[in-house]
Amino acid sequence: MRSIYDSVWQFMKQKIYENWVEIDLEAIRTNIRLIRKISGCPVIAVIKANAYGHGVLSVAQAAMDAGSNFFAVARFCEAMELRNAGFQNPILLFGRLSPKDAVQAAHEKIRAAIFCREQITELSEVLHTSGQKLLVHAKVDTGMGRLGIPSESGLELVQAIHDTPELEIEGLYSHFARADETEPATTNLQIERFDRLVDQLTKNDLRPKIVHTANSAGALFHPAACRYDMVRGGIAIYGLNPSSQTRLPAEFRPALSWKAQIISIKTLPSGSGISYGHKYVTKSDGQRIGVIPVGYADGFRRIAGNVVLAGGQRVPVLGNVCMDQCMIDLNPVPDVQPGDEVILIGTQGDESITADEVADRWGTINYEVTCGVSNRVKRMYF
Repeated sequence: MRSIYDSVWQFMKQKIYENWVEIDLEAIRTNIRLIRKISGCPVIAVIKANAYGHGVLSVAQAAMDAGSNFFAVARFCEAMELRNAGFQNPILLFGRLSPKDAVQAAHEKIRAAIFCREQITELSEVLHTSGQKLLVHAKVDTGMGRLGIPSESGLELVQAIHDTPELEIEGLYSHFARADETEPATTNLQIERFDRLVDQLTKNDLRPKIVHTANSAGALFHPAACRYDMVRGGIAIYGLNPSSQTRLPAEFRPALSWKAQIISIKTLPSGSGISYGHKYVTKSDGQRIGVIPVGYADGFRRIAGNVVLAGGQRVPVLGNVCMDQCMIDLNPVPDVQPGDEVILIGTQGDESITADEVADRWGTINYEVTCGVSNRVKRMYF
C-alpha cells in the first residue's frame, strides 16, 4: 500500500506542481501533544496568517486530532474562513473586531478581544438591538506595549464588561514580550503583574473561566506561566524555534519543507551574465546553470547569498532572484538533470536547510519565512 501511495505522490509532484511545500501533519499533531505534556495545560492552537503559512484548514483539523479544540486567529476573515469550512470550535480573535462584524461574530460564537473601554461602548451599541450576546476575552498589557489596557486597570475593564449585558466575558489574557530570551527578568515581571490582577479578580468574584498568558516560549520555558487554564501554541506547533536562544526540545519536528523541480539546464561560456542586472557573470566555460520556478512572488527573497540543495549538496543561487524563477549553479552536481528535485527548506541526503538558516540569511525570523510563502505555492499534506 505504501508503494502505491509513493507512486501517486511522485506523479502529483512531477505532473502538476513544479514549486510546492510539503506539510507533515503528524509533526504538527506530535508538537501540540508535546506542548500539552510539557506545560500541563490544554493548548489553544494559534492558526492565524494561514497557520503561519502551513495552510489553515488542514492544520486546524490536525490540531483537533491532537486534542486542541480551541483556535486563535488575528482577523475576523480568518475566523469566518474556519466557520465557513465547518469548524465550530471556539475561536478567539486577537485583533480588533469591527462593530460592523459584531452581530455576525456573536451569532458565530467567535470570541472578541476587548483591550480598551471604547470597544465596550461601540460593540454594545451595535449588539443592543440584535438580541445577540458576544463572547469576549479581556486583553491586558503587562509589558508588551501593544494591545491591552494596562494590567493595573484590568479589574475596572473586567467589571465594565461584566456590567454590559450585550457582552459575556469568557477569558482574560496577556502576551509576553521577551519569553523567547534566556534572561527571564522581563517575563517574570509580566507574570507578577498578571498574577496580581488574577488575584484581584478572584477576590472580587470576577475571575473569568479561561485565563491564559503563555505563548509557545512561555509554555515551554516558563513554568510559572502555565499555572492558568490554557496556553497558546503558536510557532512551536509548527516545529519552529521561538528564537535562537530558546530552541525546541529534540522531540519537536518541523512540519514544512519547500521544494521545486529544475525546469531548465543550460551550459554557458565564460563571461555570460545571469539574471537581471548581470550581478553574476560566469567565470569559466561550460558552467551549468539550472532554472527553478521559484521567485520573490512565491516568497523567496531577492537577496544575495541564497542557497538551495540539489543532488544532495548545497549550491548557490546565482544573480538576482526573479519574480517567478531563479538560477542555480549546477557545476558542483554534474549528475543533476531537468525534473530533479531542489530543496529550499528541508533535507536532501545528508544536508539540511532550516527555516532558521533562511531567516538568518534574510535578516529576519523564521515566522516571517514560512508566513511569507505565497498562496500560489501549492501545499501538499501527508
